[in-house]
Order: sequence, then structure tokens, then C-alpha cells
Amino acid sequence: MGSELGLGLTSLFVVALVAAVTPVLVGLFGRLRIPQVVVLILGGVVVGPEVLDLADPESIELLANVGLGFLFLLAGYELDLAVFGQRAGKLAIVGWLVTVALSIGVVGLLAAAGLVHAFVPVALGLTTTALGTLLPILRDNNMLQGSFGSYVLAAGAVGEFLPVVAIAIFLGSNGRFVGLISLVAVGVLALLLSVAPRLGRGGRIARILSEGKDATSQTTLRWTVALLLLLLVVANDFGLDVVLGAFVAGVVLRRWAPGDVESLDHKLDAVGYGFFIPIFFVSSGMGLDLKSILEAPGRLLLFFLLLLVVRGLPTLLVYRSALPWSRRFELVFVVSTALPLLVALSEIGLETGKMLPENAAALVGAGVLSVLVYPAIAVAIDRRLDRTLGAPDAPDETRP
Repeated sequence: MGSELGLGLTSLFVVALVAAVTPVLVGLFGRLRIPQVVVLILGGVVVGPEVLDLADPESIELLANVGLGFLFLLAGYELDLAVFGQRAGKLAIVGWLVTVALSIGVVGLLAAAGLVHAFVPVALGLTTTALGTLLPILRDNNMLQGSFGSYVLAAGAVGEFLPVVAIAIFLGSNGRFVGLISLVAVGVLALLLSVAPRLGRGGRIARILSEGKDATSQTTLRWTVALLLLLLVVANDFGLDVVLGAFVAGVVLRRWAPGDVESLDHKLDAVGYGFFIPIFFVSSGMGLDLKSILEAPGRLLLFFLLLLVVRGLPTLLVYRSALPWSRRFELVFVVSTALPLLVALSEIGLETGKMLPENAAALVGAGVLSVLVYPAIAVAIDRRLDRTLGAPDAPDETRP
């Protein structure tokens, strides 16, 4: 027991040190504009068992899962459901359906060639977008502002939420019907949780919660964490992915939190980005199977390019009447970024014995590479557009 605790504390310290050093490194090499997410993942690779072996990913697995939960909670919290009734949401859904059709065709060809055994996990993996992973990068570079920001959030949310729903239905451990029923149950629970606080608004309990929101009791933050963990537990017990419970928790929280709780955003950022989320990213780097990747680098590059072709390129066609060419090109690289769901899908594929180990490693590696490369290209395009649009008499391309 003592040795396990010592190993866990040592691993946690190493991970916390990587997280603390990361912003310093990013600041020192500021001209390269490297996202912190990238440094955290690479730091995890360095301290992990594949390189220096300074930390054990299994000893911090629970904290890493909570970090993943916070990542998707903030993604759900950022999403305004009203956007799906608007043009941005409708185009995002159309774009994802086009991606699904394209993914089925491409993965079918790979399966026919004997390169893929786990058809469904790989096909779903190519339809994902890592909105939670992208949020820190998009926020730091002010890429969520204006009308273009609504298209980014809608496309990212659809590329994150709908694949999670598909995972619950088609890859759930209890079968498709039970998975569908479980989804409905989680949705009903989320609806009840979003309505319940409003029933007691104006009463004594509501007053106590409001008065303690900025005191040592931190009432709103504590209830937010409890809400997140509750939905994570429910999703886990129903055999659903952690991401679904966390994403739903974020959507619920947006409706659940009173409108005057302005400081809640900062508190969630502090707890999430300050502690739990970095642990998830470092842990992802620690768990990367470098040996399998080095043995079959071609598979990694194939999946890396397929993320761009299958998920990204349809954007150029779907958004042709809504966004100018330059913004569509930028959106291509935003939506092609994937990671957390690729990790989950790889684990499911390995657990069922249907996915080849080299494909699982290559899929996760492609996700890591997409986080390294695609957001950097999108940021570079955005900065170039900002310089162009900031010039006198330059057309405003941010308006569709």
C-alpha cells in the first residue's frame, strides 16, 4: 500500500512539474507560438515509460480521467444549444454527415485491403473533432470571437458530441438497444438537473448558495464538481464513455448556473486548466506506444492525412455559401484536430480484440500529431487574415 502511494505521489509530482514548466518553455520560445497542449503531450512522452520512465500513467489514471472530464465539461459549457437552430449548427450537422459517408467508404477500402480489422472504431475516429483540446488554443489566440467563432464552436461540438453518441450506441458494452436507452436516461437526468435549481430559486437554500459562492465554502464550484462527478458515475455505470457524461454536465451547467455567477468561469478555468486538464494531456503522452509507431510509421501518417481528408476537406464544400475561402481553409484544420476520442476508441478496439495494436498506436499517434500540426496551421492562417483585415480599406472576411 505504501509503495503504491509513493509511486502515485512521485508520478503526480513529475506530472505537476511538467505542467508547471510548460508555460515557462512556451514563454521562452514564444516566437515559435507552440500551443501548451503540444508541450504537455511531448512532456508526457519524455517522462513516460517509453523514454525516461520517471512516472507511471496507471498510478494517476483516475486524476487523468477527471482531467478528461473537465476538458469536455468546459467544451459543453462553452456550447450554446441555440446555435443548432442557427445556420452554423445546421451546417455543422450536414458537414458531419458528409464526413460519416466519406469515412465509411475510405475505411471500407482499408478493410478490403486488410489494413483495418476494427471497422466501426476506426470509421468513427475519422469523424471526430477535439473541441475540448482545441479550446485552450482557440481561446489564447482569440479565435472564438465574431461570427466565425460560432461556426468553429458548432463544428467542433458536433464533431465531438455525435461521435460520442455513436460510440454509446454501436460500441457500448451492453449492446445497441441498452446503449440507446442509457443515452435517453442520461438525457432525462440532465434535463432534470437543469430544471431543479430553478424550482428552488429565491428560497433559503438558493440564498445560501449565492452568498457562499465567493467565500471559503465556494458553493457554486463545489456543486459544479459534484454535478460533473455524478454524471461521470452515471455514464460509467451505464457503460457509456466518460466524455458523454462530462459533455452533458457542461451543457447542463450552462443552464443550471445562475446568470449572475460571473466568477464561475474563472474558477472552472483555474481548477480545470490549472490542475486536472494538464494531467490528462501529460498522461496521454505517457501512454503513447512509441515502439508500435516506430515499427509502422506509415500507418500513423496515413491516419494523420485521413483526418484531414475525411473530416476537414468536406468543410470547403459544405460552408461554401457561408464563409469565404480563407475562413473555410482555416476551419479545415480546426475540425481535423482529434485526440481524446481516438484514445477512447483505441482502448475499445483493443479491449474487444478487434483492433490491431499497431493501428491503435497509429490512430492515437495521428491524433497527437494532429494536435501538434493542424491547430498551428489554423492559428497561422488566422493571424495572417487578422493582419490583412486590419489593413486600411481591407474587406471584412469574418462576416459570412
